[in-house]
Amino acid sequence: MSTKRISLTQYLIEQQRGEAQIPAQLRLLIEVVARACKRIAINVNKGALGDVLGTAGSENVQGEVQKKLDVIANEVLIEANEWGGHLAGMASEEMDDMLAVPNRYPQGEYLLLFDPLDGSSNIDINVSIGTIFSVLKHQGGPVTNESFLQPGTAQVCAGYCVYGPQTTLVLTVGKGVVMFTLDREQGSWVMTEDNIRIPEDTKEFAINMSNMRHWASPVKRYIDECLAGKDGPRGKDFNMRWVAAMVADVHRIMTRGGIFMYPWDKREPNKPGKLRLMYEANPMSFLVEQAGGVATNGLQRIMEIQPTQLHERVSVMLGSRNEVDIVTGYHQEVK
Repeated sequence: MSTKRISLTQYLIEQQRGEAQIPAQLRLLIEVVARACKRIAINVNKGALGDVLGTAGSENVQGEVQKKLDVIANEVLIEANEWGGHLAGMASEEMDDMLAVPNRYPQGEYLLLFDPLDGSSNIDINVSIGTIFSVLKHQGGPVTNESFLQPGTAQVCAGYCVYGPQTTLVLTVGKGVVMFTLDREQGSWVMTEDNIRIPEDTKEFAINMSNMRHWASPVKRYIDECLAGKDGPRGKDFNMRWVAAMVADVHRIMTRGGIFMYPWDKREPNKPGKLRLMYEANPMSFLVEQAGGVATNGLQRIMEIQPTQLHERVSVMLGSRNEVDIVTGYHQEVK
């Protein structure tokens, strides 16, 4: 734990001046996203008092019913970022196509992708939810959907915000992972941990066990071995954890280790997975790798996947290095 009370602004300025040498536009972009997350946190905290619970009566591009907070969070992020001059365009899990910065505003050098409210099924039951974001460098020319189709290795920044008992921002600019907690009285983000490291070994896994009958054999094999406990081939007892919000499950891994899996299953065999590569898997993989963990789709490093569409899906296995290596090895044996 850091003993200094370093604000997000101070941290970013130090990164701008120091080894990371992040550009001023990127620093501004991160600060604007962080401010937007504070606004989203206020709406989340109001709950029923702010009339933000329940469905919005609409569907997103994936055909999923949108919650009111999904729509609110999406609008907050767009309104906060479109006019500042640091972005060329934005793409969201909740929008069919990308959104170019309006001509009346200056166009910046970056592209912002986000899942405005991850874990929507938890909204109405007051369980942790969050925002996930990723930043790419715009390669020039008119901004189109294709402008965003860059592999995860091209990310210059990624982060997420957890709206839980504390509001927490976890961030990387490619030089490790840092954590900030929102000081509600002061309205500022204060660093509460730096150089986050994910333990290489773990005794916890996170997966939706109700889908077991639909999994491919490598995932079944791995989970069966975990469930066999200390008398099984793994020689240790495992605990299962499942929040049903990727941002919360990954945050647990960031704080104490573990493996998170949302694999392909045979219910929709033509889809590589459930989670979105651009809005969820890539930013979380960047963070996990920067913290010493591993993130694969079972066969390859997630951040090396070349996306072909804005809302591409992917199988996800990430977290503690030794566990991810094992389940990835099982997939590679049967490919």
